Amino acid sequence: MTGHPLDVNAVTALVADAAAAPSLHNAQPWRFRLLRDTGVLRLYADPERSLPRTDPDGRGLHLGCGAALFNLRVAAAATGRAPVVRLLPDPDDAELLAEVGLRGSAAPDESLARLHPAISRRHCSRLPFRDEDIPAAVTDRLCGAARAEGAQLRFAGAWHVRSIVDLAQDAEGREGLDPGLLAERAQWVHTEPSGAAGAPDGIPAEALGPRQRGTAAPVRDFAARRPVPGRGWASFEKNPHIALLGTAHDGRPDWLRAGQALERVLLQATMDGLVSSMTSQPLEWPELRWAVRDPVSAMAHVQMVLRLGYGPEGPASPRRPVTDLLDIV
Repeated sequence: MTGHPLDVNAVTALVADAAAAPSLHNAQPWRFRLLRDTGVLRLYADPERSLPRTDPDGRGLHLGCGAALFNLRVAAAATGRAPVVRLLPDPDDAELLAEVGLRGSAAPDESLARLHPAISRRHCSRLPFRDEDIPAAVTDRLCGAARAEGAQLRFAGAWHVRSIVDLAQDAEGREGLDPGLLAERAQWVHTEPSGAAGAPDGIPAEALGPRQRGTAAPVRDFAARRPVPGRGWASFEKNPHIALLGTAHDGRPDWLRAGQALERVLLQATMDGLVSSMTSQPLEWPELRWAVRDPVSAMAHVQMVLRLGYGPEGPASPRRPVTDLLDIV
């Protein structure tokens, strides 16, 4: 089969784009291996970057790796490639999440290629958004982005938003009473300014955002009670736009598809001039997760809660060097 030749520089660029994906606590729980002879790039979970207290079943890890897989597909399409993806190709290797064939000769997916500029621009914003409506044409595109990856996106109505805010606050309170969860989070949340030699992973102090004053947008306070130099207070939007991303089933393939759908929605939102943040906190407690979904909707399993709107872009979070992520054999 003919196709684009592979070289180390090209694959390095693809992996760099893949690794710009969001992940729980910015743990970046992925590894890549290029099989040079076959042109297959493998995506592995990195168990050393799992969060056993926060994410005991690995659902969040799979979402993050799914988002990285989608970025890889976008980057490949932007270079004229048509990647062929197999999810969970080896039932005997739980860490091998996907294989991506990069030497296909089919025409690239232009709808993916158009999203490529958003990879470097997409950042989580924990800053206040404006109380401004999102046009129906934009929400329709975002819902279509989720459908294209086999997932659903549903914007919550006013009563549902209030319920989700209450559940997020409940989850935050529960987390504050769990020393193990707090200790795990402290490993990944940096409360001192990062400077030039900051950590290549985790959430930097600059990305924590201000504390909320007088409002209750569902923005996770990763610092909790830990002091952060220079961190202030701010009023957030009174009527946040909240969307739920969900799937019909809730197994490992569904989590990987949901991660791809999540990133497709986030990149499309970025292209449409929106900023976003994610709140997984109420989904990390089984007794709260079921209550997050809209009981009258057909969405069976909520995989992520998104806050979308217009406002300042958040700062970029650090990324590990590709040399730490990519193995070539």
